Amino acid sequence: KEQVMLRNNVTIIGTGEKTLMLAHGFGCDQNMWKYIAPQLKERYTLVLFDYVGSGHSQASAFSESRYSTLEGYALDVNEICEALDLNDVHFVGHSVSTSIGLLAANASPERFASHVMICPSPCFLNMPPDYYGGFEKHDLEELIDLMGRNYIGWANYLAPLVVGSENASVFIDELSSSFCSTDPVLAQTFAKATFFSDYRHLLPQAQHAALVLQSQDDALANPEVGRYIHAQMPQSTLRIMESEGHCIHMTHPALVLREIQAWLDD
Repeated sequence: KEQVMLRNNVTIIGTGEKTLMLAHGFGCDQNMWKYIAPQLKERYTLVLFDYVGSGHSQASAFSESRYSTLEGYALDVNEICEALDLNDVHFVGHSVSTSIGLLAANASPERFASHVMICPSPCFLNMPPDYYGGFEKHDLEELIDLMGRNYIGWANYLAPLVVGSENASVFIDELSSSFCSTDPVLAQTFAKATFFSDYRHLLPQAQHAALVLQSQDDALANPEVGRYIHAQMPQSTLRIMESEGHCIHMTHPALVLREIQAWLDD
């Protein structure tokens, strides 16, 4: 148990009856939840953590074979649930973590209660004719290539794209410095697992109810992606948010809090 807690820098706050597991997106860490965690911990027990290679996780626990696919990150989630003996977990995932949450819940359905999916995307690639994830493969290959050649330049290019240009520069700076605090080699492994994967097949298999919060203007996951998820996923509720950007739990915390609380009250 201690090993898992250290490896993923697990933090538990709040003492509410319902347990929420907050799972950060690529290039981020648990610190990104600070805009909604203080309000959530008043009502719920929150389990926060960092994926291996992110935040204050143990970089020494990194293994390329384990973390080159999202299944490895889902294994971390299940091991945290096991170490803390968690049940009826509401998994709140941002971006790629929504797929990681589905993988984890598939493996141990009895431990989960529902999913809250913030700006999800089961696949960032365009797969014509029926799916447009937003990116051509060569665009993403160039982005990963830039990551290897000029990591700071890559972070400074990607952060405004992710946050949304209309949002305050403080968020762009915060995300950019979060990207830069990650080890480039480990980040590149997670990036490939995130951007080149296709987990659309998980959607119809989902065994738990899901709240899908999609931003109306998001350069990484457009509303069409949300509509696709909703159409493919049984027991899903879609909310297209009046928000800009891919990190709405940071930039529009009041909107996200309202939706999460209404969902859990229901």
